[in-house]
Amino acid sequence: MKTYTAKPTEVEMKWYLIDAADVVLGRLASGVAKRLRGKHKPIFTPHIDTGDHIVVINAEKVKLTGNKYSDREFHWYTGYVGGIKSRTFGQILESKHPERLIEKAVERMMPKESPLARKQMKKLHVYAGAQHKHAAQQPETLDVGKMNPKNKRSA
Repeated sequence: MKTYTAKPTEVEMKWYLIDAADVVLGRLASGVAKRLRGKHKPIFTPHIDTGDHIVVINAEKVKLTGNKYSDREFHWYTGYVGGIKSRTFGQILESKHPERLIEKAVERMMPKESPLARKQMKKLHVYAGAQHKHAAQQPETLDVGKMNPKNKRSA
C-alpha cells in the first residue's frame, strides 16, 4: 500500500467568507488556520499548499472571553535598549487597525517560520468592516458560529 501525496496541480482552492461578528477570537483563528493549511481536506499533505483563500469581515466585532479585553497583551521589542512595548487586546480592537488582532492570532497557529506558512498566510484577507473587495471570486459563506454553540457569544 502506498501513501498518497497531493501534487500542486491537483489542488483545487476555494474562497470562503467568514463573518467574525460575535465569534470568539481563538475559536475563529483555529478554524481559519485549519482551512488555510488545508487540514479539512482529505488530500492534505504537510509540505504542499492544499489550503483555501479566507476572507474575514467584521474583524472589529470579534468577541473575547473572560478578562482578555483588558488583561491580555501583545508584546514586541523595538530593538533599542528598554524598547519592549505592549498593547492590550482592547486597545488593538479600538485602534485604527483591529484586523491585526485576527491576523496575529491566525499567524501564531500556523507552522513557524517557513516559506510555506508565509505563502499560506497571504491567502488570508481580513477587513475591519462589512465591505470587502473579493466579490468577483464569489466566496462561499462559512458560518463559524453555527459549527459549535461555544463559538458565538452575544453582548
